[in-house]
Amino acid sequence: MLYWTLVFLVLALVAGALGFGGIAGMAAGVAQVLFFVFLVVLVWSLVAGMRDQAR
Repeated sequence: MLYWTLVFLVLALVAGALGFGGIAGMAAGVAQVLFFVFLVVLVWSLVAGMRDQAR
């Protein structure tokens, strides 16, 4: 998932540099959503792992 976040981030940077503002904004939005989903899944996995070790 982090890979796709970076792909959309690079796409947004390239599109922004070439002057495609709409595409850059959309790609940046998708990258932001994917990044926050990645963070939620990461935190959830760390909490689940810590809970399993406590048993």
